[in-house]
Amino acid sequence: MNNKTLRWQIPFLTILIIGSILIVRKNQNPLYQTDKGFVFGTFYKITYQHPNNLRKEIEKELEKINHSLSPFNPNSIITQINNNDSTALPDSLFLHVFNLASHISSETKGAFDITVAPLVNAWGFGFKEKCNIDSLTIDSLREFVGMHKVRYNGTNIIKTDQRIMLDCSAIAKGYGCDVVADLFERKGIQNFMIEIGGEVVLKGKNPQNRNWSIGINKPIDDTLATTNELQTILQITDIAIATSGNYRNFYYENGKKYAHTIDPRSGYPALQNILSATVLAQDCATADAYATSFMVMGIDSALAYCKQHPELMGYFIYTDDNGNYAICYSEELEKYLTPIRNSSVK
Repeated sequence: MNNKTLRWQIPFLTILIIGSILIVRKNQNPLYQTDKGFVFGTFYKITYQHPNNLRKEIEKELEKINHSLSPFNPNSIITQINNNDSTALPDSLFLHVFNLASHISSETKGAFDITVAPLVNAWGFGFKEKCNIDSLTIDSLREFVGMHKVRYNGTNIIKTDQRIMLDCSAIAKGYGCDVVADLFERKGIQNFMIEIGGEVVLKGKNPQNRNWSIGINKPIDDTLATTNELQTILQITDIAIATSGNYRNFYYENGKKYAHTIDPRSGYPALQNILSATVLAQDCATADAYATSFMVMGIDSALAYCKQHPELMGYFIYTDDNGNYAICYSEELEKYLTPIRNSSVK
């Protein structure tokens, strides 16, 4: 072969080699899948890098949570326990949440408590009809609230009073994200974002090979969830994020606003100065529970708790002593915050 022929063939050989490399890389890096649906009374969106669509497997995992922890499911384990069915046998999902809830209730001195169900129902935010509320009603219902009044005896959940009821709504969505994340981990999936009703688990990179972008909404009263104006954006990965606020689920009665976060200690809707609490943790059930806890505890106690527990990071929107809109967050979050160019998400 002469030099002239070799020079003529080199460009084509180069194109062939590059093309082969790109084909191999495409096969090694499958496209991202995105599944959307409705679960736990809210919407989910899950994006993950895998050659096959896993929607059926994902929904099978979510159905396990529904069967275990949904008080709206008449056949769920938690419903059977609330109905004092002695044959109700807690599964591993229920026990994980029950034990975690017990721990966080103790850590927060009762600010988080899944036995708050009678109060949540009475105020019209639960799985039973709203009551006519007065101070006597609240005082009587508080007799049935307290994690120390329920225990697991190795077989069943034992209650000191049959009128005690459990509500895991403040932790179940986060745990649902964790259960799907466990599914992905078992399958060796390295890049994913799991979002259920605003609770999120992140790992690896997004389809643009960057950290995931997660917006924190401004706490604007909006029961229909049509307002998506953002306060800030986090560019972050390998973390779980949960937000609690009183700007989505509330009602007005006789000119007064009542929001869904109930203080288990007082029996009344939380009247603290936090408008929105976002918590970052290594698992979403923990982040979910602490986001609710901090709404009950108030800004000073929430900040102090985060400083004492570096495994948690918090981003808080609140009203200061003068009634002005204010923001504060854990110092560790500074490097993840991104300026907002467009204040809303379509």
